[in-house]
Amino acid sequence: MVIGGTATVADVLVSELLARGVGHVAALNGHGLDPFLLACKRAELRVIDVRNEQAAAYMAEVTGRLTRTVGVCAVSGAVAHANALTGVLNAHLDGAPMMLITGMTPLAELGWGNFQDFNPVPMAAPICKYARLIDAPTRIAQITHEAFTAATTGRPGPVHLSLPIDVGETMVDPDGLPRSAVRTGSVRVSGAGDDGLIEEAVNLLRGATQPLLVAGSGVYYAQGEAALSRFAQQQCVPVCVPIWDRGCVPKPIEPFMGVIGAVSGGPQLLPDADVVIVAGAAFDYRVGQIAPSVLRDDAKVIRIDADSAQLRAGLEANVCIQGSPATVLDQLTGACAAANIPPASDWLKEACKRRAVHRQLCHDRAAALKPGATGADVALAVQRALTDDTILLVDGGNIGQWVHQLLTDHYPSRWVTCGASGVVGWGLPGALAARAAYPDAPVILLSGDGAFTFTVAELECAARQKLPFVAVVADDQQWGISVTAHMREYDNDLYSLLGPTRLDTVAHGFGCHGLYCDDITQLDAALHAALTRTDAPTVIQVPIMPSWPGD
Repeated sequence: MVIGGTATVADVLVSELLARGVGHVAALNGHGLDPFLLACKRAELRVIDVRNEQAAAYMAEVTGRLTRTVGVCAVSGAVAHANALTGVLNAHLDGAPMMLITGMTPLAELGWGNFQDFNPVPMAAPICKYARLIDAPTRIAQITHEAFTAATTGRPGPVHLSLPIDVGETMVDPDGLPRSAVRTGSVRVSGAGDDGLIEEAVNLLRGATQPLLVAGSGVYYAQGEAALSRFAQQQCVPVCVPIWDRGCVPKPIEPFMGVIGAVSGGPQLLPDADVVIVAGAAFDYRVGQIAPSVLRDDAKVIRIDADSAQLRAGLEANVCIQGSPATVLDQLTGACAAANIPPASDWLKEACKRRAVHRQLCHDRAAALKPGATGADVALAVQRALTDDTILLVDGGNIGQWVHQLLTDHYPSRWVTCGASGVVGWGLPGALAARAAYPDAPVILLSGDGAFTFTVAELECAARQKLPFVAVVADDQQWGISVTAHMREYDNDLYSLLGPTRLDTVAHGFGCHGLYCDDITQLDAALHAALTRTDAPTVIQVPIMPSWPGD
């Protein structure tokens, strides 16, 4: 990075990333990206290179979701840009803070028919909170600030900057550029709820006997774990998290019921609730759009969200409170105590019974498949290997259903899933991102054989760049979640079966450790040994019986 004198626009862009705490950029080199990569090298900003632009974008959005800061990826133009949009779309659906930087054809030649002549901005704009072509060299710092502000305020989300190669190489005076005095890459959620609306919410809770709190990713981004626990335990309100949302329950608490909206089912809570508090969560498929067909006819809804656009999206709630979910939950805790709102103790006891019955049913379904190993066996073995410091990544697909049904007596922020889209194949890049963000923490990826092979070549990148983790691959030789639905609805697998693989051998070929664990009783020891390796990733392939925790 050049300080004083002159620098390239790309140098200034990188200096702005560093000033906002960006520790690494996931990238795949190509036409148009050279000025940016040279600037990263000059500034000693770490670049983690991958083999597929999808992987780079997945790394950025996982960084954002794990750290509550903007993850950054960089790719070249045209088709490379289109590939990266897979991860951007995932971030859009999940509300994850990330930035995609796309190198592109020279601005002066845009539309002239040269190699990869394509403006990336219109393609990115519909799924980004901010998308901008960098066309004014002296405004590079301002443009970067606007992008970070969009990514980190309100509902977090992805942003995009297109950097033409000639603009990136343009020389500017870095000391003479307008720069923001505030330069942060962290998600910023603040604001108290209106006192009158808090009173309205308390009045609804006064008459409630079966309240329910749905705590979404907005609670996590507001750092509302403690506030959530205080409110739920004081008022004895059962709490659930929409499946795939960010966890905000770091330690087991009695009111936590696990996830809601899993295709494999769950204890019946939402249909029986008389007051539903939806905090930082979307009115989407996971909560039945909070629509009358799912709720009781007399149910009342209280919605809490920091983002005004999200607050009334879908069907408007009876009470809509704009503010940080953490702050508003603390306001409700204090107001309920001051108003002597009685805790819903009997309802919480009933909810706990329903939770226990449902989880036992999941265990019974797994036990009925013995003597073969099942997804339940794999998930429970991973659970035994977890510590408070472990980062657990759960890829999309069937194995994730077992995790969400059996492991969620708590749901810490160090567990991260594929997100609301249910995308498969993000897990391997996600593990690279987790290792880069947390170099000293144990990292475990739990995936299925279908999802794992989406981005399997990234094993080489992880081994070469010394980003070790443990990948446990549950292998049922099928798209398990699809087969279950297809057989139930059509009595046909509909092309959802897969062939045998030896991913342990593939791992060796990419410079990693590989183990084929065909005896489930050996999985605990294999996991323990793998977690001690620091030189390269370890892939543990576990053949399992096709299994499903749902009906």
